[in-house]
Amino acid sequence: MGWNLSELIAKHDVPGAQVAVLADGEIQDDAAGVLSLHTRVETTTDSVFKIGSITKIWTATLIQQLVNEGLLDLDRPLRDYLPGFRLSDPAVTESLTTRHLLTHTSGMDGNHFTDTGRNDDAIEKFVATLADADHLLPPGTLFSYSNSGYVVLGRLVEVLRGKLFHDVLRERLVAPLGLDTVATTTYEAILHRAAVGHIEADGELVPTKTWAVRYFCAPSGSHLAMSARDLMEFVRLHLTDQGLAALREPQLESVPDFGGGILGWGLGWMRYRDGVVGHTGVSRGQKAFLRVAPAAGVAVAVLTNSAGGEPLAHDIFSAVLGDLAGVETAPLPVPPANPASIDADRMCGTYRTSRYDITLAVENDRAFLVRRPHNELAESFTGKSGDRVEVVRLGDSAIITAEPTFEGHQVLSLVGSDEHGRARFLHNGAAAYRIA
Repeated sequence: MGWNLSELIAKHDVPGAQVAVLADGEIQDDAAGVLSLHTRVETTTDSVFKIGSITKIWTATLIQQLVNEGLLDLDRPLRDYLPGFRLSDPAVTESLTTRHLLTHTSGMDGNHFTDTGRNDDAIEKFVATLADADHLLPPGTLFSYSNSGYVVLGRLVEVLRGKLFHDVLRERLVAPLGLDTVATTTYEAILHRAAVGHIEADGELVPTKTWAVRYFCAPSGSHLAMSARDLMEFVRLHLTDQGLAALREPQLESVPDFGGGILGWGLGWMRYRDGVVGHTGVSRGQKAFLRVAPAAGVAVAVLTNSAGGEPLAHDIFSAVLGDLAGVETAPLPVPPANPASIDADRMCGTYRTSRYDITLAVENDRAFLVRRPHNELAESFTGKSGDRVEVVRLGDSAIITAEPTFEGHQVLSLVGSDEHGRARFLHNGAAAYRIA
């Protein structure tokens, strides 16, 4: 393949990884390292890694199949298909469509994490809890990445198919494609050589103690796991089935700067330069990366069991997409050598969601972000309340962390202006946080 995966995982300190490349109709795959630093089980090409939010493309595919069968209109109100569906804002309840959910323009809280149990009714129960959740904005107003929105899509699949989400996944995609190394639930994952995520703790890379969050998140990316080869077989379906091409069509021509080269959005798919589409998946200590150049018939998947897997994926994408598709991969974000000063009047303030507050403030000519989680669950994602991170200005409407963490530099964008000239929203790499 033109590179050595064993050398790359050593270079980037990633315990284990899989890579699969689709080109000229053929799939080549490779694996290296271990599935867990605790068990030291070898990573093989038939091991399963969690694909995180790449699951959203699978969910979008199930939705498009419903459209193709005439069972769903993306632009009709969602409640036409979900009797009893209700949000806290009656006007939003009446106007929200499936297209809004697919394009992350629903205005819905991106991470309304409410534990609704491990049983088969978890998705249904979660959707019911949205009736009491704050709603960010009217639908169609602003791009704001929403895991909650994709859970609603999963419930839509359940209702229109009359079956549980994971059963529909297997019946409509996994079985017809003949995929042998796909786990749609934790109960299936244990039947495979399953990768365990790794995070940094006290300067040391350690395995995570949990494999997945509750089942209600399954349609947005909490449970689906597979080999890189089987992910490529799924991509092959998208490149050969014209009924799925609509999912790649541009829906949003621009989105805030996330630092990953994302220029716009389709229906489920992220859009990059030169016609490349893809998605990134983040789960507990695992990161998965998918890039597809449809015009060239080339696709690459990189699955890692490390929260710091992005540099490894970037090296592979740069080589493969450059050589086989003639497209350039955007560089990983880094702070400018001489950054301009933070525009305190426009940028500084406290930005709020249901999970936590982020305050951007300038102290002695240095800018800092302070995160204050609202509860223990939020703290498990963001760290202790009051943790400070220094940031510098990246551009007219973006900031970047001054020092890289184990996961690299984070880019945040500031969007819109209120009556005082302050930014209305802070995008923390995806979801929008409203000025308090």
